Amino acid sequence: MPRPKILILAGSIRTGSHNVKLAALAAKELTLLDVDVTRISLQDYPLPLFDPDVEARSGAPANAVKLKQMIAAHQGVFIASPEYSASVTPLLKNAIDWVSRVRERGDPLYAAFRHRVFAIAAVSSEPSGGLHGLLALRQILEIGCGALVIPEQLAIAGVDEAFDELGNIADTRTANQFHALLSRLLETSRAMA
Repeated sequence: MPRPKILILAGSIRTGSHNVKLAALAAKELTLLDVDVTRISLQDYPLPLFDPDVEARSGAPANAVKLKQMIAAHQGVFIASPEYSASVTPLLKNAIDWVSRVRERGDPLYAAFRHRVFAIAAVSSEPSGGLHGLLALRQILEIGCGALVIPEQLAIAGVDEAFDELGNIADTRTANQFHALLSRLLETSRAMA
């Protein structure tokens, strides 16, 4: 059975971001499970603010095409995203908007999101652990883009105590939920291969 390919990214590029730490931990854990993992930063794919007029004049930016191809080359995608004003970060939303518009070789809109499985998680200082942002992200991916988002998700509150000195999730129960989330992503990605 071929190894599933999982793409990992964070919806933040802030220095010291706890969601970047969570993405790194997901990459480490999945690599230990013998998964073909690719971890990217949206900082490496700068995009202008989505504007249909820009798209009409010059098409999708090259970085949007690269991101679309990157997503399309993987069966599964793990996104760790902070919560901004009870929603997703502007950085992540802008990337999704641009990628959703890329059409290559007659692809339909949202082609990068179809036939892929997504897992979502958040670390936040909010008491909800970023749950409101995850609800918004799930709505964007499922309803807006037609993606399959697994039912399990993880919202970790208390950013200052979230990780131990080795970068692992400090709370055993939360760590077990994280492992279950990654296992479901892996299992569903294998089925999509």
